[in-house]
Amino acid sequence: MITQVLEVDNLTVTTYFILLGFPTRPAFQLLLFSVFLATYLLTLLENFLIILAIRCDGQLHKPMYFFLSHLSFLEMWYVTVISPKMLVDFLSHDKSISFNGCMTQLYFFVTFVCTEYILLAVMAFDRYVAICNPLRYPVIMTNQLCGALAGGCWLCGLMTAMIKMVFIARLHYCGTPHINHYFCDISPLLNVSCEDSSQAELVDFFLALMVIAVPLCVVVASYATILTTILKIPSSQGRQKAFSTCASHLTVVTLFYSTTLFTYARPKLMYAYNSNKVVSVLYTVIVPLLNPIIYCLRNREVKAALKKTILCKGSRSREEGDCSS
Repeated sequence: MITQVLEVDNLTVTTYFILLGFPTRPAFQLLLFSVFLATYLLTLLENFLIILAIRCDGQLHKPMYFFLSHLSFLEMWYVTVISPKMLVDFLSHDKSISFNGCMTQLYFFVTFVCTEYILLAVMAFDRYVAICNPLRYPVIMTNQLCGALAGGCWLCGLMTAMIKMVFIARLHYCGTPHINHYFCDISPLLNVSCEDSSQAELVDFFLALMVIAVPLCVVVASYATILTTILKIPSSQGRQKAFSTCASHLTVVTLFYSTTLFTYARPKLMYAYNSNKVVSVLYTVIVPLLNPIIYCLRNREVKAALKKTILCKGSRSREEGDCSS
């Protein structure tokens, strides 16, 4: 593709980036396309079914499932920001992305990542109140507080992404830089900037520290208290029942935090592209696919609601078919 470059005030202004993605043979590109397409569609279906089940089943109208529906909604958009462009690049020789398109993708990706960090911490707090203060749980976790917490998660994500973008979007990227990644991420962009990006790096590091460290402290403190409370329960059956209510969330937290911390907790100079691409696939493709499965396998109420929702939809469609015939 012919590079589109503008000359403004003796500075070369980039209008396109090239995403290198996964450089493999055409046959393997087609295989990757098939695998990632199936994964993307399955992720959308799983999260949509969870949202539908929570909305349709009155027994799931509880704070824990309210936050779970927000997590499912978030992850549907989280994968949609990245997957469509990645799938197109598997089949196309033109792997370019416009400057505005790259910045838009980065903005929404950072928004959803930051929102998920905070939302997982809020869900850990919800489990803390449910297990450590069960009698006061309905009084503390009111609809108003749940709505405010969920709204706060989204607002923090949007504001954090906006601040980061102010510093990253104004950097100069000479010519048409080749980004050795399959989507526009912060570290690859900082690495291809042709000017001093130390200020943007500092802002990114500070905000990442706030968005990752504070929620992580909330999660650790919540589960440390939960574990202490569970160990005080006299019966083994009671301990197992109490732990089962937060086991799925703890698994999701461990998966998401471990994969993203590996990527975003390292300095720019130690940024390893090849290893980072593999880890990025874990938290942008695999983790959103596994999260609904984890919640369904570990939670009887969600499994029962999903079965009820699917069976009800199936019986309705059959009844409509009989009526039409």
